[in-house]
Formats: sequence, C-alpha cells, structure tokens
Amino acid sequence: MTTEASGNITPENLLSYAKTGVDYISMGALTYAAPLIDLSLKIH
Repeated sequence: MTTEASGNITPENLLSYAKTGVDYISMGALTYAAPLIDLSLKIH
C-alpha cells in the first residue's frame, strides 16, 4: 500500500513527516512561495 502525507507541511517540519516512512509528501508551501507570472495563449 502506498501512503501520502499532506496538509500543514512546511519546510520546517518536513523531516518529521519523512521519518514516518510515508511514500509521498505533498507540500503546498512549494507553490505558495513561487513567484507570480502572467501567461496568456493567443490563437489567431
């Protein structure tokens, strides 16, 4: 069985979650800190 940890995971507490032996960790903090970029797709 594959397990995943997610929710309220930050760079500061990531290691403690990793030590539990889960297979995957989802961390929203990665996208919160990403710079914004304005993209558009124009089709003529």
